[in-house]
Amino acid sequence: MSFVHPDELERRLGPSSGEEPFVLDIRPSTAFSERAIEGSHNIPVYGDLRRGDEAALRERLDEVPADRDVVVVCKMGVVAKRATALLDEHGYDAATLRGGMSGWNGYQTGSLTYKLRSLLWKLR
Repeated sequence: MSFVHPDELERRLGPSSGEEPFVLDIRPSTAFSERAIEGSHNIPVYGDLRRGDEAALRERLDEVPADRDVVVVCKMGVVAKRATALLDEHGYDAATLRGGMSGWNGYQTGSLTYKLRSLLWKLR
């Protein structure tokens, strides 16, 4: 399974990267409307996947472009791994955003917590 760190995602979303991924946010629509990565797309299947039910995401795979890399986002990156695995099974080039929105927000603000977590990710 692949992971993308927030700094790499930010670089890939930049105007001159030429490799902009499709950012799939699986969090509930209320969380998505409160704060989301610019340009991301919401398919709110977090609760279903958390319970082990993949049917809701399977039914909406036609909303995910097959010709682009996909980066899956959830709250902390744990449930997104399930979505990433399902997308991989269906032939998508998918990765999970390391740390989810929590990691993204920490990266954006430069929080100490994010810096420590990022260091641990690099040591793994």
